[in-house]
Amino acid sequence: MNVRRRLIPTSALTAATALALVSLSACSSDDAAATNNKGKLDVVASFYPMQYLAEQIGGKHVEVSTLTEPGQEPHDLEISAKQRAQLEESDAALYLKGLQPNVDEAIGQSDLKTKIDAAGLTSLEKHEEEGHGEEGHDEHGDGEHGDEKHGDGDEHEGHEHGHAHEGPDPHIWLDPVRYAEVAEGVGKAFAKADPDHKAAYEKNTAALVKKLKGLDAEFEKGLKDTRTKVFITTHAAFGYLAERYGLTEESITGLDPEGEPSANRVKALQKMAEADGVTTVFHETLVSDKTAKTLANDAKLKTDVLDPVEGITEKSRGDDYVQVMRSNLKALRTALGAK
Repeated sequence: MNVRRRLIPTSALTAATALALVSLSACSSDDAAATNNKGKLDVVASFYPMQYLAEQIGGKHVEVSTLTEPGQEPHDLEISAKQRAQLEESDAALYLKGLQPNVDEAIGQSDLKTKIDAAGLTSLEKHEEEGHGEEGHDEHGDGEHGDEKHGDGDEHEGHEHGHAHEGPDPHIWLDPVRYAEVAEGVGKAFAKADPDHKAAYEKNTAALVKKLKGLDAEFEKGLKDTRTKVFITTHAAFGYLAERYGLTEESITGLDPEGEPSANRVKALQKMAEADGVTTVFHETLVSDKTAKTLANDAKLKTDVLDPVEGITEKSRGDDYVQVMRSNLKALRTALGAK
């Protein structure tokens, strides 16, 4: 059955970009951040999607470093004393509040003049962790369950629903439209921090937004006509992407990439895969594929990579965000039976 993942909207963010720019704490509207001895803005990015934005928008006028090294799983990153010192010496930090608690704490405690929270530059949603209802969870807590109506009016019978992750889903960069909104806010924040290069930041931002809108059009067209709309992933990183393009993501472990599914959850996924014509279990590059392969073997399904683009490594199918996302589109088209 073709169903859409249910969204539970959080409180609407009014003037999101303006609010985020207010978070450039301790920096008056007239003050610019100091630049390094090369005349560049020193920017610390929390992990790859923020690094990509900083590099694309900043161009030759920024020096970008990242707290999360390539190949390092970002969710549980521990901040070292050296990295805390790095933050203090930088001009700006670009991060995504809610994804990396230790990063949030370190940036909050720092004396940085320019703190850019990407989560405040677009709208966030709470996504139900599909299938992690009362019978299907281990560590995720109690949830509601029962048949529910979804976006297209069909009932997703026989599947467990209802447990929402505490707090909004932070994986906004996997929706090119939301990512473009973040890019626009970052461009304004850079221009405020370094007004001497405002024109360059505006030009670079416009070019990136155009590229992301093109990527959105590719996904819209590529996923419009498919045999099934349901796909299985190891952890629930693709809720925004699923909602954007009318798909349903079923995750094995919920929003926790290191979580372990219950026996009931595995059994429910096997039944769902058969009922909805699922052919593939997706795993990712930065966490173990063991659980995905076990489920796939038991249910006689294929496995493939669907990359949450949390970091670029030698295993990544592409050298940057756009290339990896295009590889994701190709993998989804194959798994969903696109025409």
